[in-house]
Amino acid sequence: MGIGAALAVAPFRPDTALGCLAAALLLQVFANFANDLSDFRRGADTPDRLGPTRAVAAGLISPRRMQAGMFVVAVAAGLDGAYLTLVGGPGILGLGIAAVLAALAYTGGPWPFGYKGLGELFVFVFFGPVCVAATAFLQAGRVEPLFLLVSVPPGAIAMAILVVNNLRDIDTDREAGKRTLAVRFGKGFARGEYVACLAAAGLVPIALLGVRLVRTGDPVPSLLVLIPLLACPPAIGLVRSVLHDGEPRRLNLVLRDTARVGLVFGALFALGLAAGGWPG
Repeated sequence: MGIGAALAVAPFRPDTALGCLAAALLLQVFANFANDLSDFRRGADTPDRLGPTRAVAAGLISPRRMQAGMFVVAVAAGLDGAYLTLVGGPGILGLGIAAVLAALAYTGGPWPFGYKGLGELFVFVFFGPVCVAATAFLQAGRVEPLFLLVSVPPGAIAMAILVVNNLRDIDTDREAGKRTLAVRFGKGFARGEYVACLAAAGLVPIALLGVRLVRTGDPVPSLLVLIPLLACPPAIGLVRSVLHDGEPRRLNLVLRDTARVGLVFGALFALGLAAGGWPG
């Protein structure tokens, strides 16, 4: 969201920026609630699960109460989305509806795509192009190819987080019939996928610098777009852990630290874009 807001070329609109932030948080909570409930119903959350405690499976909350929580969050997201729709038009409404349906269908419904090996694709699309480009559109009032390019890092890092999750859960997912890409193609594929995700995120600032040089021939202040590469050293350590550490429980730390790297990278990327006068 911050990356999309950093692309504002008109006076910055705090109302839509805050609205997009609220929408992102509410939809994330809604998706987590929906996945918690659906995985419990499908038997994916067994006592052998290595990840954080799931509320319904652990008996901390009943399925009925979880459904009620989903309803409350959906209503709040709908009210927020209604305002953003007034600003951005029916296209924003369509994206909001698509995001809610994707959250429900990730592990629920008659064809849960998270169980079919399509989780990474949908996570990339909704955490990358949809989130970033929609925020940028609400700020700038138009869509540019640049918006899609800068959406790659947040989408790729979110995808990397899911890859670690699937790598950790590969054995329990296989038993539950959850055919993630890690289950389908093995641990080696998942490790390579993780490396590719982080590499894609890191290459985008370099590509943006090349775009600016082609356009203007002046690398200053374009070099500011390289600030997020300061997040690379910790990412290198995470890659080593994924490639060489076979202990599934330790992947919880990798998952946590990948999220932290993503937060730092995203904040620095937004800062670099804003300070460098993008788009331009």
